[in-house]
Amino acid sequence: MEFLALFVSLPTRQSAGRMRIWRALRALGCATLRDGVYLLPESADHAAALTLIADDIRATQGTAELYRIGGRDERQQAEIVALFDRGPEYARLLAAMAAVDAGNAKALRGLRRELTAVVAIDYFPGEARRQAEEALAALESAASGEPSVASGRIRRLASADFQGRTWATRKTLWVDRMASAWLIRRFIDKKAKFLWLDNPRKCPKSALGFDFDGAAFTHIGGHVTFEALAASFGLDRDPALARIAAIVHCLDVGGVPVAEAAGVEAVLAGARAAAPNDDKLLAEASRVFDNLYHNFQQEIAHG
Repeated sequence: MEFLALFVSLPTRQSAGRMRIWRALRALGCATLRDGVYLLPESADHAAALTLIADDIRATQGTAELYRIGGRDERQQAEIVALFDRGPEYARLLAAMAAVDAGNAKALRGLRRELTAVVAIDYFPGEARRQAEEALAALESAASGEPSVASGRIRRLASADFQGRTWATRKTLWVDRMASAWLIRRFIDKKAKFLWLDNPRKCPKSALGFDFDGAAFTHIGGHVTFEALAASFGLDRDPALARIAAIVHCLDVGGVPVAEAAGVEAVLAGARAAAPNDDKLLAEASRVFDNLYHNFQQEIAHG
């Protein structure tokens, strides 16, 4: 893929012109390569729009040159694409959605306009966009009273029916499986036993599988396994668990960035490197998630 690069220099005395041009570049969703160099994916429409901006810059006694560029290799190409990341905008919208009342039609219309504007300049859409679109659709659906459209249905279950069971997942635990096992033993089945599978296809029929294809509990409708388990057992209403779910989702499938995610990932990676087996790893990871849960409870309680 190639990109259009607009090299810009504006006279400092033209403050009104500078602001007008900056707003035009921002409205197009330009990425900033460095000060004075703005990028867009190459297209005829983008070339026409940047040419008009270049003409405006020259009319204000500035200089503007439009070039075509591309990454020298895959790494550099990926770095350029990363400049267009809309994750922070989607994170802001998700925070606004979390605070809005589904009955506030005016606020929902405003959020829909804002989301539409971000989507229009999201040239490399991914998980963050899906999360934001799904969250707003759920709010709009709640306001209309109609059921939301999803690729999968999560059934509400009673934890009393799942006591003293054997739960099975893939061995060599990582974030979603660690967090899911912690959630199971902490909130769903306090007497749970765990089986770590070399081959998920050989999961015993008596065991409850999680986080693999065909398991009783796994990814569904955009939810990672932790989120699916929480929703199944009515735990998704706990705001502290919702904070942990956002971290697990971010680390497992990407999407909206979460401030604590990198730190949690580093701690869990260290635990996995040090643990001699998955039982010891789960014990260590459980301490991490316990501490996160208590910390988020305190933050929520104190506003």
